[in-house]
Amino acid sequence: MAGFSTQTNEHLIRSNLWSKQLKEPFMEQLFATRYCRMLTEFPDGTTFNMPSIGQMEAQDYVEGQPVRYTAMDTGNYTFTINKYKQSGTYITEKMKLDSFYMSQLVASFVPKQARAIAEAMETDFLAAGPDGQTASALNAINGANHRFVASGTDEVMTFEDFAYARYALKKAGAPLTDLVAIVDPSVAWEFEVKANVTNLLTPAQRWQSIVHEGVTTGMQFRFNLYGFDVYESNFLKDVNETIDGKTTTAGKANLFFTATGDANPFLGLVRQPPKVDSEYNKDFQREEYVTTCYYGFDLFREDSLVTILSDTDKVLV
Repeated sequence: MAGFSTQTNEHLIRSNLWSKQLKEPFMEQLFATRYCRMLTEFPDGTTFNMPSIGQMEAQDYVEGQPVRYTAMDTGNYTFTINKYKQSGTYITEKMKLDSFYMSQLVASFVPKQARAIAEAMETDFLAAGPDGQTASALNAINGANHRFVASGTDEVMTFEDFAYARYALKKAGAPLTDLVAIVDPSVAWEFEVKANVTNLLTPAQRWQSIVHEGVTTGMQFRFNLYGFDVYESNFLKDVNETIDGKTTTAGKANLFFTATGDANPFLGLVRQPPKVDSEYNKDFQREEYVTTCYYGFDLFREDSLVTILSDTDKVLV
């Protein structure tokens, strides 16, 4: 009696199987823009002006001599909205009819466009600080540098760099509360493999937990460094510059700042939150989807930010 086998009934076996599920890429957590102070008194126009005033000075007084009167320094801070982003795609009528995955594709358009806009905002926000400073310069305030290349061998981050960032903020008069550092993942790796970390992370149980679980949990370091809440991000600005004789060629601009109230170094405005439009284009026989967003970020207080440039190509493979 004849039976069924793979040798005699090959046409009844599908050589390729296609999943009902689409493979999705991993998406990194976005968090940095929560540290931006958003403007609320900027209802129209593209440029916002804020006057500034300096401090008064004290002088020696000599009895019988006239008092000396001095004026305060004044200035004008200007903030411009300059980011208008869009993310668009379409699906043709024929693709709708022929594709097994049509419904999944269409359902993913709006969330994926919103994600693309959010990543663009994260990137632009993290670049606003370094872009607001003077490139290839120390940006010194009261004798302390607010932009420099990491002090480690091959331009990698050290614990001393964290300590200096705190020192620079203190010299500039910035509050040392709500200190935040946003660093590249290569910085976390560098600390995880440091030979002297056993001496710095005592008692022994603390060191053992670092070896077992790593420096970070999620996006945040599991401990503060010199008062900084430390977070990792893959969206920091790329840099390639020389400062004070040290050069970074595969660098990232790591940010150290105080996030307290008016001392927060960043200002931002979202004039138009992500907005979705869709329509059917009869000429091309397709459904079109587009998301747009209009916003801006800027460095408001240079004295509340320290940027440390570190190389990322020293991570061992």
